[in-house]
Amino acid sequence: MAIDSNFPDPGFVQAGDGTWYAFGTNGNGKRVQVATSPDFRSWTLTDREALPTLAGWETEIDHWAPDVVRRNDGKYVLYYSGEAKQMLRHHCVGVAVSEGTDPAGPYVPNEEPLSCRLDLGGSIDPSGFLDKDGSRYVVFKVDGNSVGNGGDCNNGIPPLKPTPILLQKVKADGFTPDGDAVQILDRDDSDGPLVEAPNLILHGDTYFLFYSTHCFTDPKYDVRYATSKSITGPYVKTGQKLLKTGDYGLTSPGGGTVCGCGDKMLVHGFCGTDKRCTYAADLLIQGEQVTIL
Repeated sequence: MAIDSNFPDPGFVQAGDGTWYAFGTNGNGKRVQVATSPDFRSWTLTDREALPTLAGWETEIDHWAPDVVRRNDGKYVLYYSGEAKQMLRHHCVGVAVSEGTDPAGPYVPNEEPLSCRLDLGGSIDPSGFLDKDGSRYVVFKVDGNSVGNGGDCNNGIPPLKPTPILLQKVKADGFTPDGDAVQILDRDDSDGPLVEAPNLILHGDTYFLFYSTHCFTDPKYDVRYATSKSITGPYVKTGQKLLKTGDYGLTSPGGGTVCGCGDKMLVHGFCGTDKRCTYAADLLIQGEQVTIL
């Protein structure tokens, strides 16, 4: 266990001095939680609030699945899911930029969200990606199950809503859209009601899209991955459950974020009735096969 506290949906980034910074969904009195580690093994939950101010479009309620990337100018960009004032209980992807060059923030939110798509259920679970040619992207989920017909994660009763994963190219600032978003994955029957928590890396000449399936409260919640030779797809699901309930004593592991280096991952799992702790894992990628060490 890396963080023995309620710290779901962990994202992380490494600072210039080698220190790792992890960011978690709202909890412990913070909108965006921050933890640090010198070695990716021993983690300390800080008292920092990464997002001390809010944008005009969002409520105080939810700040989910934060992810942080380092920009070319040394500043950091925080992506997160916030509740939209214009459609309560539905979310947009917000963006905030660090005031200075401290990965822990404070971050100042942009007045405009990166994506809402409220007519389709909203946008959640953003994750940033820097390609080998210097292009920047954000992957996120269209939260179709939030406007589903009930049942499992509100999307178990037919007709089931799509919950597509979209890839949005952005400019060097990390948030200005560059063209239209492209769909790179969606749920099928093997995924239960949804796919979510996308995280994209490039290893060798293969793009790996990690994601979770089923409902986060369900023992079937897991971490899987799909692969592609092109950033825009097509992505082929491997069907492999990289982490599932029972592995390493975990319950409903999900929200996995993998280092761009391809050898480290943070993931959450239940460690109490309503508590999701964060766990660290070492990975090995050989060709198109991912293994947990």
